[in-house]
Amino acid sequence: MKNLLTDIAGVRVGHAEDAKVASGATAVIFDSPAIAAIDIRGGGPGTREASLLDLASTQERVDAIALSGGSAFGIEAGAGVQAWLAEQGRGLNIRGALIPLVPGAILFDLLNDGDKAWGRFAPYRDLGYAAAVAAGDDFALGSVGAGFGATTATFKGGLGSASAVTSSGITVAAIVAVNAVGSATVGDGPWFWAAPFEVNGEFGNHGLPDKFTDDMLRMRIKGGPAASDRENTTIGAVVTDAMLTKPQAKRLAMIAHTGFARAIYPVHATTDGDVLFAAATGAKPIDPMAGLTELGMVAANVVARAIARGVYHATALPFAGAMPAWKDRFR
Repeated sequence: MKNLLTDIAGVRVGHAEDAKVASGATAVIFDSPAIAAIDIRGGGPGTREASLLDLASTQERVDAIALSGGSAFGIEAGAGVQAWLAEQGRGLNIRGALIPLVPGAILFDLLNDGDKAWGRFAPYRDLGYAAAVAAGDDFALGSVGAGFGATTATFKGGLGSASAVTSSGITVAAIVAVNAVGSATVGDGPWFWAAPFEVNGEFGNHGLPDKFTDDMLRMRIKGGPAASDRENTTIGAVVTDAMLTKPQAKRLAMIAHTGFARAIYPVHATTDGDVLFAAATGAKPIDPMAGLTELGMVAANVVARAIARGVYHATALPFAGAMPAWKDRFR
């Protein structure tokens, strides 16, 4: 176990970034099409092929998932991933026509001082393609891929991942790009809200404060109370090797989304775009009642851990006045 999304057999992850733009994209590639669903908790999401994942839609499987910065411009990252899959001969076969299916989601990182004067076309299609080319079993965390330009209310955001195994031997893992309007940490201290779920000191082993003060519980959001909460969004995917139907994958996404609330404070703001995909590779049977409930419970813990790890591993952008990284203040 690498404590990464790629602990799920048949799943690979790749990143690509543009340091000048201060943004990037992440590709989650399934070696075989995976059952997939989506749960959207934000009021202002930016998604690609979300309707494909609706339970009323006929198609059940997807070839990849694209995560990207760039707000609405970043939706094009999915086209880049799709182009790479097409070159590999991957996709839904309709009488000989192959159509790679790549849902995606974006976060807002357009005000992080990167150079967004990119000309006629934004770079995200090329970033998506490069991320797919780079996909492998190991991948970096922190200020990489879709989390390259991400921020939170108090520290630099980033991309995190974590994994776990249920008591029945089902593996579940998450990948999350953390660009929250709120904070992943408690007050002004080193403590992560996700501390109760930490495994092996994976984000500093600071635990929680001995007691919570009113100041720790006050609202901390980007730009202060007068700022728009549009400048955010946390996006990710939870993947399992369980054998799930599409409705069961939807339920997994819904339960696992609880991990956002365990790791970010406040979360799901009024015009937020928080999105979580769920996918299942179908390698192992699972009990549809107790087994699925436990899977969701563990998945929520894994999502919370991935969020904390994304902030813990992040590094500050090289701009004057840039949001500091957690490791700039704590160890």
